[in-house]
Amino acid sequence: MSTTYIVVTVLGAAMAAFSAGSVFFRAAWVVQPLAEYGVPRSWWPWLGTAKAAGAAGLLVGLFVPVIGVVAGIGLVLYFTGAVITVIRARSYSHTPFPLMYMAPVVGSLALGFAA
Repeated sequence: MSTTYIVVTVLGAAMAAFSAGSVFFRAAWVVQPLAEYGVPRSWWPWLGTAKAAGAAGLLVGLFVPVIGVVAGIGLVLYFTGAVITVIRARSYSHTPFPLMYMAPVVGSLALGFAA
């Protein structure tokens, strides 16, 4: 296991956890766009839970690789859905944000498969 893989994985987990916390604590800069995109308020706790579970799974994946792969794939699917939601809402200037959160997860998966 390389140091780069560990650093990228921990970064991806930290970013996903931060994103989950932003939803749980209803940070205005997160929930206001969610409302504008038409995401029902009843979904918000589930979305936060999915990101938190993905973050935990990435960290567990450092010791049990299959869990990390499943968590990484789940987070990539989650953030792909977020990109689609942003594009459907025609809020094109917000598209980079879910991609920014997805990038270290993709990097973690790529580094994990390369090892």
